[in-house]
Amino acid sequence: MGTGTSQGIPVITCSCPVCHSSDGRDQRLRTSALIEHNGTTILIDAGPDFRQQMLNANVKNMDAILLTHEHRDHIAGLDDIRAFNYFLNRPMDIWAENRVQKAIKNGYDYAFCEDKYPGSPEMILHNIDGSDFFINSLKVIPIRAYHYKMPVYGFRIEGLTYITDANRIEDDEKEKIIGSKCLVLNALRKKKHMSHFSLDEACELISELKPNQAFITHISHQMGLHVDVEKDLPKNVYLAYDRLTVEV
Repeated sequence: MGTGTSQGIPVITCSCPVCHSSDGRDQRLRTSALIEHNGTTILIDAGPDFRQQMLNANVKNMDAILLTHEHRDHIAGLDDIRAFNYFLNRPMDIWAENRVQKAIKNGYDYAFCEDKYPGSPEMILHNIDGSDFFINSLKVIPIRAYHYKMPVYGFRIEGLTYITDANRIEDDEKEKIIGSKCLVLNALRKKKHMSHFSLDEACELISELKPNQAFITHISHQMGLHVDVEKDLPKNVYLAYDRLTVEV
């Protein structure tokens, strides 16, 4: 990283090989996941790139959005649910625990005020309390994890388990993951981190839980180039990338 100037305006330059990679797998938007099963479509997290991700994937329907936690890189795109409100002619169902709901109401107060401005995003908040719940006929199993000291939720849906922004999962919650066909798990970089799994820690947990296959998500540029990192991963572990599609 370095800085220069252009007409008196500071310009940040970057020498990171990932930032300049021509491999599309190294060009990552914020982390989220779209799940489609028997006509039900669920999104996990809606970060700042939500609109672009929905356009890229040509998403026409959305039954609900599940939120893992309230950090802005996971909820900053909620204003753009307005397009789904309009085309589906209904509010969006948002599932989150009470603390996350409070953050949404604070950050999007104009969506919850009594005299709403026309066209404001419309959402119905549903509470996640740790118990299993259903979206249409699809069962969702919340899995408690910890992002340093912050409690967050991962989710198991059928044979898929998705956990991001975590560095600790207690044994009783790990039991909910066992038997998953596919595990999506965060690893920020190779070096140990305060609030995210490192690559080795993620691989160790994957080995313990024994899914058929696993994908590493929430990857920073510090991880290195996709092609270099993936060749050293265990046989059933892969790096996730934008627009990756997995059948479970």
